[in-house]
Amino acid sequence: MTENTLEGKVVLLTGAARRIGAATARRLHASGACVVVHYHQSRQAALALQAELNAVRPASCFLVTAGLADPAAPDHLVSTTLQQAGRLDVLVNNAAAFYPTPLESLTLAQWDELMSVNLRAPLFLVRAAMPELKQRQGSIVNLIDVHGMRPLPEHAVYGVSKAGLLMLTQVLARELGPAVRVNGVAPGAILWPEQPSTPDRQQDILERTALKRLGEPEDIARAILYLVRDAPYVTGQVLTVDGGRLLNY
Repeated sequence: MTENTLEGKVVLLTGAARRIGAATARRLHASGACVVVHYHQSRQAALALQAELNAVRPASCFLVTAGLADPAAPDHLVSTTLQQAGRLDVLVNNAAAFYPTPLESLTLAQWDELMSVNLRAPLFLVRAAMPELKQRQGSIVNLIDVHGMRPLPEHAVYGVSKAGLLMLTQVLARELGPAVRVNGVAPGAILWPEQPSTPDRQQDILERTALKRLGEPEDIARAILYLVRDAPYVTGQVLTVDGGRLLNY
């Protein structure tokens, strides 16, 4: 690998057709990586991203599709990555399901979906990728959330799933070292959820940050790039990128 680039490396990113995932794919691709973009429902966005990146560097972006609630998805993603790109050096578990689950209306189906996508899928993706990542001395980055550290009202199951992913990051760092580094990034207010949010609620969130502003997907992408490329002695850590939100929770 050329110093300060990811040239020759292959990165699998889940949920990477849009938003933070797409920004991360672009950033890692710009550093030389071949990226494998997983998507579920965002086919047109994934195709557009693939065309954009392959126009910069031919045959440097591949696609794989699956619903991560499907128990067969992890093996499918890893095997397809190896078929298309020939190797796997980095896994970025970015995909997540997010919606409110008030206790009075909480259903078992909601529990199953949020836990399957947000926690079970990353774990079994790691298991499927483990032999290849160990061979390549690779790394894993899990996208957690500040609400895996502090509760968000009416989002109990989401918060529990992300808290579990935080602990999983630490457990895997112990179990996969020294061959594979495992870290996490916990975004704060970067993009507003796709579910409607009132301007007053948004302003209240921003006022609680030390920087008094919304972050950008690139802030997360740069943090992931740091952990993947520039942090060879960092493992088991969660980098919070929240504009100081947790300082004034």
